[in-house]
Amino acid sequence: MNCTFLSPRALTLPLAALTLAMTSAYAAPSVGPAGIAFYSAPASATSGVHGDLISYRSTTVNLGATAPTTKAWTVMYKSTDSLGAANVVTGTVLVPVAAWTGGGTRPTISYAVGTHGLAQNCAPSLQMVGGTDYEAANIAAALKAGYAVLVSDYQGYTTGNTPTYLAGASQGNAVLDIVRAATQIPFGGISDSTKTAVWGYSQGGQSAAWAAQRHAAYAPTVNLVGVAAGGVPADFLRTADYLNGSAGASFLFGGVIGLAQQYPTAIPLDTLTNAAGQAAIAKGKTQCVFESLFELMNDNLSEYTLGNKTLDELTAIPAINATLKAQDLGGDKVSVPLYQYHGKADEFIPIDQAVNLKKAYCSKFSNVSFDVFPSEHIVTQFQAAPNVLTWLGARFAGTVATSTCATTAADPLSTANPSGGNFVVTLDKWPLTATVGLKTLAQTVTLPATSTFSAQSDITAKRLTGDLVVPDFKQSLKILGIGSAVGLRITPVGQATGTVALDNQGQLNIDGVVYANITITSLSGISFGECKTVTPVAFPIKFTGPISSLGNGGLSFSGTTSFPQIKGCSVSAILSAFMSGPGQTYSFAVAPPAPVKY
Repeated sequence: MNCTFLSPRALTLPLAALTLAMTSAYAAPSVGPAGIAFYSAPASATSGVHGDLISYRSTTVNLGATAPTTKAWTVMYKSTDSLGAANVVTGTVLVPVAAWTGGGTRPTISYAVGTHGLAQNCAPSLQMVGGTDYEAANIAAALKAGYAVLVSDYQGYTTGNTPTYLAGASQGNAVLDIVRAATQIPFGGISDSTKTAVWGYSQGGQSAAWAAQRHAAYAPTVNLVGVAAGGVPADFLRTADYLNGSAGASFLFGGVIGLAQQYPTAIPLDTLTNAAGQAAIAKGKTQCVFESLFELMNDNLSEYTLGNKTLDELTAIPAINATLKAQDLGGDKVSVPLYQYHGKADEFIPIDQAVNLKKAYCSKFSNVSFDVFPSEHIVTQFQAAPNVLTWLGARFAGTVATSTCATTAADPLSTANPSGGNFVVTLDKWPLTATVGLKTLAQTVTLPATSTFSAQSDITAKRLTGDLVVPDFKQSLKILGIGSAVGLRITPVGQATGTVALDNQGQLNIDGVVYANITITSLSGISFGECKTVTPVAFPIKFTGPISSLGNGGLSFSGTTSFPQIKGCSVSAILSAFMSGPGQTYSFAVAPPAPVKY
């Protein structure tokens, strides 16, 4: 009797990987080394088929205190660059430890990250381990929903290489190929037939849209059921012009470096840049996203080019023009439902070209839904997360997607701050949810639901100014054991003022104060004059946390304060006795306004 025995390694492979291992084009993946050595690609790594897993290792990620417990692996896999050449990409595979209870197999989200920076230590797979990835809140939210999450680093974070930043086809390929690679992790629990969605924003939105366009021809075996793409740079000439000399100039500079890495003949940086440009390139390759953001803010590309050639002169060069246009989106049909979204006040990626992308897709494919959020780029990225996950959840459940292609609404117009100035995050009439706890009465005053807070957070100048609006309202309180409808007026005194700072790890710090007079206008419907605090009440507004908090539920401020004496009416002594003094508590929470369909 002849017997064939499988090797010990084969016995550890799931069925999908075992099947691939039996084909001549595939070599079984190996357990990769610890430390940065994992990121050194073996010489033979590009042989085989795109999506082949080269190596993997268990890892531990830090996505914040509220993230669920997960099993995680760092992976290296085969993919294809924008020119069709084989390449090697790293990434992270995350699977919640808790059992999936949604029916069927656990769905998978290939999460396409936005700009992280060009240095190797900026790679998402390394930042998630270190607890410094600014997109951790969105990744954690997807894991909380029970989904497996795959995060590609994209091409270029392997040792000795530079990311091909904004090379669209390469990024879309990497986002698709990590899905197949994840199925080959021994006992990873991800099936090659699992329902899969792609979600990305900014650079990640570009990657997601490219994945959507390339799916049918490049990776048809991926069971793709939907794509969510936000803040998409779809028209590169329009976006480059918008970024040049603006607060987001670093994204243009990064794009020049990344595209030159992918297309060195078309964009020969050495012959296009002056000494300042060469120095900026060298420095840019050592920085992560927030470092370069502040380093190059409002710089014009002509400052760094040989002969001070302008952006228009450079993009008129046929090879450069063709390279930029090759990154444009909308030319191909998308074969799965698409959720597109953008911030109306986006200061980095112009909304008009995103609207044109939606129209281009709708002309070829009717299942596109578009949401317009009221905020700027960073806030929109995180404010949209619950909407995205709801939409993706419906796709996983098999619910038919609705489309806004037939909308008759006028095109949304940009409300972004003017370019070329400071980096300002504007909070325009954000809904305010607020309570004030009265210590002596042991009762809580709830401000009306129509209260708002507006602010200008000047990140460059580290200055915060804002306005609080609280309509007059009535609150039922018990004074001397008798229930009374107390008429209240909270009148801000001057603007909210303070400091606001954003560090290189994406941590936001706010330290300010709001002053307001508190006036008792009536008791049980009886007006008795102006009964007001003799001096304004100070409400400190302090916050420290990731910048994702701006959109991920908004900002919360709480603490204690002291109410001055109340004077000016016949019952001021009674009111002062029960409502004045230290130890009064307050809680303010502001969140962005809701999006609208377009």
